[in-house]
Amino acid sequence: MNTYAATINATEYPPHLKHKVIFETFDQLQPQEAMLLINDHDPKPLRFQFQSTHPEGFNWEYIEQGPTTFQVKISKL
Repeated sequence: MNTYAATINATEYPPHLKHKVIFETFDQLQPQEAMLLINDHDPKPLRFQFQSTHPEGFNWEYIEQGPTTFQVKISKL
């Protein structure tokens, strides 16, 4: 069973706060810890933002890929 240092359900946040909360949570992770992101759409733009701001510093693994729920394990390397 996977364990996560944090779980974020992005659907619970207003649009202008989603990425802020996600990145703040990621920054608080220790190396090798992971967070679970739950969303109602594929968070591809967020992945591109991670690639830009944390190159080589994260791992992105889909746990569930829709059609109504997307879950992504984001690990800090």
